[in-house]
Amino acid sequence: MQRKLLLRVGGGATGHEQREQTGEKHWKDPATQGPKRRATYNRPVDSRPVGVFDSGVGGLTVLHECLVTMPHEDFVYLGDHARLPYGPRPLEEVSRFAREIAAYLEGQGVKLLLVACNTATSAALPQLQEELAVPVVGVITPEAHAAVQATRNRRIGLMATEATVQAGRYAQLVRALDAGAELVPVACPRLVPLIESDEPFGAETTEAVREYAAPLKAAEVDTVILGCTHYPLIRPVFQRVFGRGVTLVFSAEETAREVAETLARKRIENGEGREGTYRFLTTGEPALFRALGERFLQLPLGEVEHVAVADLEAAPA
Repeated sequence: MQRKLLLRVGGGATGHEQREQTGEKHWKDPATQGPKRRATYNRPVDSRPVGVFDSGVGGLTVLHECLVTMPHEDFVYLGDHARLPYGPRPLEEVSRFAREIAAYLEGQGVKLLLVACNTATSAALPQLQEELAVPVVGVITPEAHAAVQATRNRRIGLMATEATVQAGRYAQLVRALDAGAELVPVACPRLVPLIESDEPFGAETTEAVREYAAPLKAAEVDTVILGCTHYPLIRPVFQRVFGRGVTLVFSAEETAREVAETLARKRIENGEGREGTYRFLTTGEPALFRALGERFLQLPLGEVEHVAVADLEAAPA
């Protein structure tokens, strides 16, 4: 039986970026007559940070891949702990939160915004791309691509928050990629609070995963999208419950690659001969965010700055 893998496959850039040429120049090496990239010292350098946000620490799974893929870039990450979780909230409210955070981070001088939250991506991505002056990347499209390519029986499960399931974005993408594929969505309202609790790998978490997995097993899916950036933090629990015959899909690596490619196309990369920095903000308690963040990012967070919700609400839209 096939060993269960975490698949990551190519995801596209945002719509307006797909139509844009890279503008990358090449010249022929006189010795080989082959294409050769122009000298890197002619490349512009943009030292602004990349902005990343999530409702809590789940987006750190995506940030980790960004740090590995782009070690020379600076990042600023905002976790909206004061309003966690996003999943049970109406889509309109989540969209408002996302727009507030996006405007705040744009005001902090970011050069690209990564929405490292499936719920916020589902609720607000097109709006953010229209309203912001900087490129905006989400996390859903790479996962839909990965699931369609991974499935053998064309039955795909989705485990996500209530708002993500309600938005129906995954169903639209899967249908567009393979009209004959069936998507079985299951809302999992208990998981995010359990993952951010003191015992994310406790018996209650395993019991909840088993409960939410039951209808997917009954539907005989062979591929399951982990449709929340928190869920990979307890990936061993999902692997135990589903077994080797089911492929789990989470595309943090490909999302990070999309960010890197977007920076390159826009010619807003930082210089490669440096080590980037990262900065953390939270609307919640900084000490709690630091403890959770270091546990899941497995890197020191240093000082965590507090941002009042009122400051986000006051950010110009």
